[in-house]
Amino acid sequence: MEQPWIHTTVLLNEAVDALFPEGSDVTGTYVDATFGRGGHSRAILERLGPSGRLIAFDKDAEAVAEAARIEDARFSIRHQGFKDLGELPPASVSGLLMDLGVSSPQIDNPARGFSFRFDGPLDMRMDTTRGESVAEWLATAETQQIAEVIRDYGEERFAVQIAKAIVARRQERGPVSTTTELAELVAGTVKTREPGQNPATRTFQALRIFINAELEELQQALEASLAVLQPQGRLAVISFHSLEDRIVKQFIARHSREVYDRRAPFAVPKAMKLRALGRIKPSQAEVDGNPRSRSAILRVAERTAES
Repeated sequence: MEQPWIHTTVLLNEAVDALFPEGSDVTGTYVDATFGRGGHSRAILERLGPSGRLIAFDKDAEAVAEAARIEDARFSIRHQGFKDLGELPPASVSGLLMDLGVSSPQIDNPARGFSFRFDGPLDMRMDTTRGESVAEWLATAETQQIAEVIRDYGEERFAVQIAKAIVARRQERGPVSTTTELAELVAGTVKTREPGQNPATRTFQALRIFINAELEELQQALEASLAVLQPQGRLAVISFHSLEDRIVKQFIARHSREVYDRRAPFAVPKAMKLRALGRIKPSQAEVDGNPRSRSAILRVAERTAES
C-alpha cells in the first residue's frame, strides 16, 4: 500500500488572494509554477471562471502523477521546472505563483533522501528521472568544490571542515551514500550549533539547493515572469530561507523603480516593470498548526504597463 505522505499548503489563502484582487480577471490564464501536491492549484481553480485556465509546472514525477488526478478541463500540468516559464506566450498570464522549496511528501519520504531524520539513499533530486544525485556528486567532487557549495548555499561556517571529512571518509571507506551516513559525519565534525538545530541542517540545505540548481532556476523564472505577465498581472512568491527571499526581494526592488542612464542624464528613464505590493508572513495560528511554515515569506508584486 502506498504511503499517504501528507502536505499542508503554506499561506494558502494569502497567496491565492494575492493573485485575485478585487475585480481581477477570472477568465484569464494563471500559472502555479510549483504544483507540489496541488493545494494552491485547487484553490486557484475554485476562483477561476468557466473559461479561465490554470497551467502548472513541476519537475517532480510524483507531483505530476498527483496532478493527473485533477479532472478539470481548465487545468494542465507540465513536467518541467519553472525556469521554462518563458515558453508561455508573452503577456499571456494574469497571475503567477511560485511556492519555493521542498514539499512535505518529499521531505518525509526516506527514499527521496531530503531529510537527515530518516535513513535513505542520498539523492535529493527534485526530478529523479534525470541528473546526478547528491551521493553521485559527492563521490567525485573535490574538497574545495564541496566546501564552496556548503558555504555558499548553506551559509555554513564549518564548510571546509565538513568537506574535508567527506573526502577523508571517501578515501578511507568509500563515498557517503545514505542520509544517515552524511548526518552522522557532519555531527562528528560540527562541534557547536544553534540550540534546537541539527548540525546537518545547513549542509543538507546546501546540497539540495546545489544539486537542483534552485537559485539559478529561481532567477531564470523571475526574469521570465516579466515577459509572460500581462499588465496588472500579479506575481506571488513564497520563499522559505534567506537565500531565496533575498533574490526575490532584490528582483522586485530592482524592477520597481525607474532606471536612469547616467550616460544620458536628460533622456527619458526606462519605466519600472513591477509595483511592489508588500510581504506577508504566516499567522501565529498557521505556525502553531504547521511549524514548517514558520520561515515562509510571501512577496507580491504587480506587472506595470510599460510605456
